[in-house]
Amino acid sequence: MSTDVSRRKARRASSALPAFPFDEHDLDRFRDLQQLAYRCAERVAARLEPGVTERQAAARLRHELVAEGVEDFFHIPFAWFGDRTAFRHFRTPLQFFAGNRRLEEGMCYVLDCAPVVDGYTADIGYAGKVGDNPIWDKMAGELLEYRALILDQVRQRKPLDEVYAAVDALIARHGYDNRHKVYPGRVIGHQVTRTTARGPAGVNVFGFGVRTLQTLGRELISERLHGRSPLWADGRSSRHAPTPGLWAVEPHIGFRDVGLKFEELLVVTEDDAYWLDDDLPHVRRVERGDV
Repeated sequence: MSTDVSRRKARRASSALPAFPFDEHDLDRFRDLQQLAYRCAERVAARLEPGVTERQAAARLRHELVAEGVEDFFHIPFAWFGDRTAFRHFRTPLQFFAGNRRLEEGMCYVLDCAPVVDGYTADIGYAGKVGDNPIWDKMAGELLEYRALILDQVRQRKPLDEVYAAVDALIARHGYDNRHKVYPGRVIGHQVTRTTARGPAGVNVFGFGVRTLQTLGRELISERLHGRSPLWADGRSSRHAPTPGLWAVEPHIGFRDVGLKFEELLVVTEDDAYWLDDDLPHVRRVERGDV
């Protein structure tokens, strides 16, 4: 399908897009939870040292979140070390779960968590390293280019699959490879809502909370009826303008055995877009000149 045709379809779909579903109080609650999640990830990261396993790191992250009042999870906390940060050789969903890989000096890591409090959800990715890793430093210094590109493209109301392609093109220009293609459904992001399902809190199936699965299933059905999807991928289901609401966006780049990403909430209104919060670790890292 040509770009002009896909844009016309996106414009037709955008005319039927729903109104932005949150007020300022809601956005404050989402922002506070996102900050909480990053604080917990930073505390866990500060204590990571050679010898720690992925499972231990993920358990520490869960403990920190529960201690802060988290009552449920969109998905359970993940931790990936070394080449697993780039999802090398991942073939089955089970490989996403934290394993027995031990952290070593010079290794990179990624912590990923999605806490829920009072139905509000955050979904964050925190990347770091232990010791020296020049490749990681270079990649981390370029990460905000993807953040700026995504915001610019969404503000232009580009169809989501075209934004995805633009991100992939920048990854290729940098000489890296796209690792979000390894995620289930090849997603680079997904919509986030306030969970209203009534399933048991803290119970998960295949790593996802029961309430999450109920809410996501309902959203998938509703969006499909309107020719849209709450999952942002690179295929036909994402050939529409960004749907107003909150999107957890996670461009994931890789080079050899080094993987790096951020994940944070993007606000999309009927006529604008902005990142929910700019006071985040991956933003501060670049602004301070640490990479």
